[in-house]
Amino acid sequence: MENDPSNSILQAFEIEIPEAEAPTEEELFQYLCDRIAWMIEHNMEYLLSLLYRNDVEESKIHFALSRHEPDPANVALAKLVMDRQKQRMATKKLYGKQNADDVDEELKW
Repeated sequence: MENDPSNSILQAFEIEIPEAEAPTEEELFQYLCDRIAWMIEHNMEYLLSLLYRNDVEESKIHFALSRHEPDPANVALAKLVMDRQKQRMATKKLYGKQNADDVDEELKW
């Protein structure tokens, strides 16, 4: 479960789950919604710090917290976290498999 994308979210947001297996995407989303709802009520500053550390765009965070967002704030923020994690995994998949021989000599370290 080390490279499991759900594990990154579970660790970052300090979510403990009862199951031994990785949660489904729907379960993970619900855990994340619940955790973010709690954080909005009890530790907003830390939540914002986590969102920034997870590279969620600041403008999207502001919109998610605005009255213009149709979803509740916890749901909107959880969607942003899930979407960003999917983007990160896609980028890793795309660029993580490149062979060092495929890189221009000028760009090598």
